Amino acid sequence: MSVFSAPSVTSVPAVFFSGFVHLVERLADLLEPLFHASAAAAAIVLFTALVRLLVHPLSRAAARGQKARAALQPRIAELRGRHARDPEKLQRAVLELHAREQVSPLSGCLPGLLQAPAFLLLYYVFSHSTIGGETNGLLTHRLLDAPLGDRWTDALAAGGVFGGAGLVYLALFAVVAAVATAGYRLARRAAAMNAAAMNATAVNTATVSPTAGGEQVPGLGAVTRVMPFLSFFTLVTVAVVPLAAALYVVTSTAWSVAERALLHR
Repeated sequence: MSVFSAPSVTSVPAVFFSGFVHLVERLADLLEPLFHASAAAAAIVLFTALVRLLVHPLSRAAARGQKARAALQPRIAELRGRHARDPEKLQRAVLELHAREQVSPLSGCLPGLLQAPAFLLLYYVFSHSTIGGETNGLLTHRLLDAPLGDRWTDALAAGGVFGGAGLVYLALFAVVAAVATAGYRLARRAAAMNAAAMNATAVNTATVSPTAGGEQVPGLGAVTRVMPFLSFFTLVTVAVVPLAAALYVVTSTAWSVAERALLHR
């Protein structure tokens, strides 16, 4: 029997989570002279910004993909006229066109999917009192009067809506509402521009049939209609997750809106 043994599978996540805790604590130590007791909250905001910087090239690629899809609208309008009586054949033809032009109709989803692990990491770390068998020191940190491991319900129970922690959440809700409104307006403007482009190509080609449904990709129309409202779901997320994870969501959502305004201007 060898004196050296490989670490167990269950110990690998524990080491990973412990390493993340130490990373946040180290960042908090560096930021403490500027942010004092809220240094750990500032470290989470900084961590979020670093994640978004890593994902930014994919966001730029998604923006280019959206412009490429808009450029395909005249050809898609032609396909609608050619296959007006066969919706299934139309859908196959449109998908083949996207594949031939190397344009993914769902490329815009990739940046969001790649951020999910970072959010889940924060959610896990700030939902457990012990990490890797050690006391989770991050739970002692606060954003002003609100503990980073607490939720909105904890703030309400501790001092009510206008207590110290409750006021922190009210400020977060106000920021989220403002960001969500800006995101909603951007999404509606983009949807209106896409609709105008599709109508223009329809008029120019005079080939659109009502039986075709006007949908580029199966299910994409429903997604497009829902997208403008997604930012407002952030309000629910902020209310139910630990405050640390809520900070990630708020920072990431604000980044997304600013990034969208910059890349699609």
